[in-house]
Amino acid sequence: MIDHFGINCSDFEESTRFYDGVLGVLGHSRLMDFGVAIGYGSEGKPAFWISKWPGAEPNREMHVAFTAADPETVKAFYDKAIELGAESLHSPRLWPEYHPGYFGAFVRDPDGNNIEAVCHDASEAAG
Repeated sequence: MIDHFGINCSDFEESTRFYDGVLGVLGHSRLMDFGVAIGYGSEGKPAFWISKWPGAEPNREMHVAFTAADPETVKAFYDKAIELGAESLHSPRLWPEYHPGYFGAFVRDPDGNNIEAVCHDASEAAG
């Protein structure tokens, strides 16, 4: 349903470093770079954008969940995010309250947004 979406970043350079790292782990890369906005994705089409935040007031938190191929990729996303200085919100684990097989990890990006990587078909052995 969603074609693409974007977020504003108060520290564009730090956010660029963060998203280059964590999205690379998930198999995505920069597809367009306009200096003040970067489009990430795969298969030739940007689906996620970051832009420089021109405002003086802080951004409002939002939640973004990126698809991961498997629990190991969720764990790699989480490890890379922590390595890049992200705050851990929830380490990788099964979330059966969402649905059976939901395996996700949550971190805060440099602007305080709640960023998740999720695999929807993890077995109980993943936990």
